[in-house]
Amino acid sequence: VDGVSFDLNSMETIGIVGESGCGKTTLGRTVLMLLRPNSGKIIFDGTEITKLKDGELRKIRPKMQIVFQDPYWSLDPRMKIRSIVAEPLKASKLYTKDEIKRRVVEALATVGLDEESMDRYPHEFSGGQRQRISIARAIAGDPLLVVLDEPTSSLDVSIQAQILNLLKQIQKTKKISYIFITHNIDVAKYMSHRIGVMYLGRIVELGPARDVFENPLHPYTRLLISSI
Repeated sequence: VDGVSFDLNSMETIGIVGESGCGKTTLGRTVLMLLRPNSGKIIFDGTEITKLKDGELRKIRPKMQIVFQDPYWSLDPRMKIRSIVAEPLKASKLYTKDEIKRRVVEALATVGLDEESMDRYPHEFSGGQRQRISIARAIAGDPLLVVLDEPTSSLDVSIQAQILNLLKQIQKTKKISYIFITHNIDVAKYMSHRIGVMYLGRIVELGPARDVFENPLHPYTRLLISSI
């Protein structure tokens, strides 16, 4: 990833689109400082987080979360759902036990899962339900930003639309900004206010979703659209 620059507004979704290996996931993880950049700046909510030490960064982490691509690998099979969703809340050390329990119940309810699911293990759920659990874990601490790294690509087509609509609904009620990473420009158009097209580690086109889709300027963007 090199020379990438963009801003993200409150309650906005920017879709990052491109083929496998173009740098989409690396970009998403770098924004969250899961990978430290070699140069450049990342400014989150007015703070340049690239200069922060681990302890300082830990205080900001509750406000920036991620939903990974594969719900089968991103949930610890040995942990019950209550512990999985509570883990980032405990790590932040900002909440009491009662507050953590309340937030876990609320987060699961938001994604359509009841309290009975709290005492079950990930293998007892379908792929779509597991991704709902991953989303619950990400939103439990009321983040300002969630990076969605291909959150539906490993799910059945019939389930994908449910998850996408759920994410849209959560954005409205929770006032969250999304970086939505996908290889499918059609999905990006449905989810995003703006689309950035990545090619070989750079954003080669960035603009309002409708403009990028209806009047693509870069040959690679036109190629992505023609492949739908």
